[in-house]
Amino acid sequence: MTTMLNSKLWLQADWPAPPNVYAGTSWRQGGLSRGPYASLNLAMHVGDEAQAVLENRHRLGLPAEPVWLNQVHGLTVVDAGKVMAGASAQVIEADASYTDVSGVICAVLTADCLPVLLCDRAGSRVAAVHAGWRGLAAGIIEHTVMALQLPAEQLLAWLGPAIGPRAYEVGDEVREAFVQRDVNAEAAFRPGRPGHWWMDICLLARQRLAHMGVSGVYGGDHCTYQDKEHFYSYRRDGVTGRMASVIWFKSNEPEMP
Repeated sequence: MTTMLNSKLWLQADWPAPPNVYAGTSWRQGGLSRGPYASLNLAMHVGDEAQAVLENRHRLGLPAEPVWLNQVHGLTVVDAGKVMAGASAQVIEADASYTDVSGVICAVLTADCLPVLLCDRAGSRVAAVHAGWRGLAAGIIEHTVMALQLPAEQLLAWLGPAIGPRAYEVGDEVREAFVQRDVNAEAAFRPGRPGHWWMDICLLARQRLAHMGVSGVYGGDHCTYQDKEHFYSYRRDGVTGRMASVIWFKSNEPEMP
């Protein structure tokens, strides 16, 4: 396993994580999928050919099979190390996973929703979060931070590619879901046409992380909607593929002879 993900297939997370932590989001190029899924679609649930998806996953060059989740915009956070053994044979319904086991890969699939990757400064625990607006509003980030069971000041976060504030139009009910919980969320909404707002999902995530005490937050500068060459976007295209955001760590302990 190298210290860098293949740049032809991956956007490497740009953050001061320990060198034994590996994290990034896949580009949409480099796979076998065709039509609206072209080309490196990694999701089985979107209507693409299963064989193409399996080959795409193989091409990622990861050291192990990620723990894939059936994401439902909920609040369930699972221990990826505990479910890894049966992950290929069971449906794991959750929107985040974490692990303190070396080599276990946490992953989420997105195409506008925000992927949030977390690690501790010691490089001994990692997590991946799928944060659509419903999960973000309900507290999926908070649930994941608590699941890591570490002081927040020990954590780092990277915000992967998501729909940007110039492209994400939502209704009054979405804004209300955030503002009712935290009045400071008003800063993440710009007025649009009547009854609608332009929402900054990355700012909302930063606010939630700050509320939990996580100050080391990076990323959030890639818009999936505006960059069709590199990213899938459900809001833009409807029928489309999904990118994967992954994170794992390699133990710093010497291997047994």
